[in-house]
Amino acid sequence: MSKKVQVLFGLLIVFSMILSACAPAAAPVVEEAPVAEATEAPAVVTEAPVVEVGPDAQALFTDLVAELTADNGYGTVSAAKFSEEIVDKPAFLLDVREAAEIEADGYIEGAVNIPVREVLNNLDKLPALDEAIVVYCASGHRGAMVMSSLKLLGYTNVRNLGGGMGGWKKANLAVVTGSAPEAPAVLNSAAIIEDQALFEMLNGFLAGLPEGYFTVKSDKLAEELVDSAPVLIDVRTTADWEKDGYIEGAINIPFNDFFASLDKLPAKDQPVVVYCASGHRGAIVMMAMQLMGYENVRNIAGGLGGWKTAGMPVAGVLDWATIMGEYIAALPADAGFYSIKADKLNEMLVEAAPVIVDVREAAEIETTGYIAGAINIPIRDLLKNLDKLPAQDQKIVVTCASGHRGALGMMALRLLGYTDVVNLAGGMNGWIKSEFAVEAGAPAAPVAGTAAEVDAAKLAALDAYLSALPEGFGAVKPADFNTELVGGAAPFILDVRGQAEWDENGHIDGAVMVPIIELPANLAQLPADKAAPMLVTCASGHRGAMAQMYLQFLGYTNIRNLNGGMNGWIAAELPVVK
Repeated sequence: MSKKVQVLFGLLIVFSMILSACAPAAAPVVEEAPVAEATEAPAVVTEAPVVEVGPDAQALFTDLVAELTADNGYGTVSAAKFSEEIVDKPAFLLDVREAAEIEADGYIEGAVNIPVREVLNNLDKLPALDEAIVVYCASGHRGAMVMSSLKLLGYTNVRNLGGGMGGWKKANLAVVTGSAPEAPAVLNSAAIIEDQALFEMLNGFLAGLPEGYFTVKSDKLAEELVDSAPVLIDVRTTADWEKDGYIEGAINIPFNDFFASLDKLPAKDQPVVVYCASGHRGAIVMMAMQLMGYENVRNIAGGLGGWKTAGMPVAGVLDWATIMGEYIAALPADAGFYSIKADKLNEMLVEAAPVIVDVREAAEIETTGYIAGAINIPIRDLLKNLDKLPAQDQKIVVTCASGHRGALGMMALRLLGYTDVVNLAGGMNGWIKSEFAVEAGAPAAPVAGTAAEVDAAKLAALDAYLSALPEGFGAVKPADFNTELVGGAAPFILDVRGQAEWDENGHIDGAVMVPIIELPANLAQLPADKAAPMLVTCASGHRGAMAQMYLQFLGYTNIRNLNGGMNGWIAAELPVVK
């Protein structure tokens, strides 16, 4: 290489080095990975946790309750009806009480004993799914839970004995003493447990029942209502709520509407007390709510009936048994049981005449006349015309034909707060018999004034009673009643006179004596069937009419008063036993 070329080559190298030093550093080259064809990612096997879903208690009890209606007693059978059934076609009778209860109170003949907590673990001892089973306990509460469980498991002919052993005894039916036999195995269980999860849910509930079986007694609940009241749910019908009253503060969700009304229920952690009439429906709803997750639900032992028996207050209705019972028990014998004799009234007309209210029909007055100064308000209209009567503390004498209607009117007015009302003993018949003065024609129309302020609920009930008095006003003449007796149609005869009257004047053959003031404490002497025919008698008809009215308000539906009482019977020369 020539010297000239060498020099040029050296200069080129130097120039290149200078350029290299001045230029920015080159970014590192990142080689891209070759693009592969799309393939599915391999599945990663990760099992989701299994969530155990138990039986739907709400759906189960919705269907169950739809089957239990008023027409079939909500799944109950009364003691009286069952006692008739077992004569011809005995059912499998299951006593679910504890052994100690049976030894103390006896059992129904033919029953076998499987305590409530053990029933579902002994299904092999029950008959086939379609055979008749009647369950009973002490009051109906446990029986209702067992009946519900068996029905949910597929038993198609299960009923609960209404009122349990208590209802059986109240009906005066036979009881066997000692220990009820245990049920033998009959090996029908293979066809029963088709849904193991349902069985375990129900068995867990029954087997785990605490002491008291999720009931609360009336006196205990009354204490709780003072301090920290639970939510009260009344599952009776609206008609029963309105007719029989309710516990103050309760809400009404009828049994057959319950599961369509869950929006009315409180939060699941709030304390709840359910009740019905006797405890049966309340037990079913309580059980359902417990299985639906409500944490603190109880049923009133004996239902509203038990609440009333314990003497607890009932709202929305008048307790006529107590109101009238107290009135009857306090009737003053020394004041003629609020009656006045004709001679005494005749004296008063001269001195200080009372207001005389004649409650006969206008046609009767025109036929026989009236006492001077009387006003006429027929008995069925009496309480619709309180504005025609004087003040509640003024003297009023009520009169009719014989004393029967007068007693009813007098009693109604006294129950409304009129404090000085009496009935003319023997009525106008007695007045005329005593030959006291009678005015002919019709009395002057009463003058309207201001009606006394009275209890509206009492007024409505008493007015409804008087307004509905039948033809004959619920009385029967002695001759007509004697004809019935001769014909063999003898009813229960209740004589409400005292012992001295009974001994001195005799009585109708077959009569039972219960002095009127003792009647409220001796109702057990009357027929258990309130529809059974009954006749009440006294001396003149006055006490008999009051006893009749009292018993009709208690629900007796076929009761009459002897017109004129034993005085009328003796005057008609009809047979008397002494």
